[in-house]
Amino acid sequence: MKQLKKLIMLSIAATLLVSVPAGAASDVVTLKVHHFLPTSSNFHQKILLPWCEKISKESGGKLKCQIYPSMQLGGTPAQLLDQVRDGVADIVWTLPTYQAGRFTKAEVFELPFMAKSSEGGSQALWEYVQKNAQDEFKGTKLLFTHLHDGNQMHFGKKSVKTLEDLKGLKLRAPSRIGSKTLTALGAVPVQMPAPAVPESIAKSVVDGASIPWEVTTAFKLQEICKTHTETGPGQAKHAYSIFTFAMNPAKYNRLSPELKKVIDNNSGLAASKWAGRTFDSFTVAARKIAVERRNTFNVLTDAEYKRWVKACENVDNDWIKEVNAKGGNGVALLKDARALLKKYHD
Repeated sequence: MKQLKKLIMLSIAATLLVSVPAGAASDVVTLKVHHFLPTSSNFHQKILLPWCEKISKESGGKLKCQIYPSMQLGGTPAQLLDQVRDGVADIVWTLPTYQAGRFTKAEVFELPFMAKSSEGGSQALWEYVQKNAQDEFKGTKLLFTHLHDGNQMHFGKKSVKTLEDLKGLKLRAPSRIGSKTLTALGAVPVQMPAPAVPESIAKSVVDGASIPWEVTTAFKLQEICKTHTETGPGQAKHAYSIFTFAMNPAKYNRLSPELKKVIDNNSGLAASKWAGRTFDSFTVAARKIAVERRNTFNVLTDAEYKRWVKACENVDNDWIKEVNAKGGNGVALLKDARALLKKYHD
């Protein structure tokens, strides 16, 4: 009798094991996503969370993001691409050019007066990198690339309408190329992290900042800065920064074909366009705050815009020399980047 009971129990146990449904907890793939901004940032709220929700829904809950904002896994923003390459994180979002000199070819989109919008520029950047700069991202799997909404100039008290007005003013610079651009325009670049900008302007440590509208709201720059100098409709902005959303290749390769397809469907040119369009949308709300505060807006005339573009020609030439020194063809790469920008802006 005891032997019979034992066989019955074993039979029931076997039946239960067979009937465990597919998609159990063990089937869920958790992706560790690391970035340098707080959870309140536009990127976290309007780009990352929707992307994670989308892949979770399309995978039937089998893909899940475990997000680590504000560098919670350690390191610095400049180390994020190395972290995803080394498997510290499964996915990262960052500015590649935080590592000066490592992403010279991709950096072409940070040259002055290149892009007119993030939506067009982000698509151009994706196609350009696929054609010309994949070697700079070796060891990572790029999911999408994008630009922010483009830098304009914001001043505490100064009113800048011409190159002469800008001469000698201290401005926060966004990057290595951004510093060269401001120097070419006659300003004095001061590199500092964005969180330091409000106090620096308020205390007249700098006269203003080269910074996108997207980040002004978080730092209440519309209150601190009384004037804003902008390029006009149809004109390229004086500076952009490039961003990458990249995955660890080994993590991707371990996914099932079904889950790889979900990632692929949320990557590439279409995802880059979506990210760029989303960043463009941040400009409207941020600028509206400055309008409602009756701040002064100085929009460059066509003639003045051409003067600013011409003043920056040496920035392009210096970049071409750097690319050539590394064995590339700087002239051809710059020409291709501009052709792609025209393709996606027109």
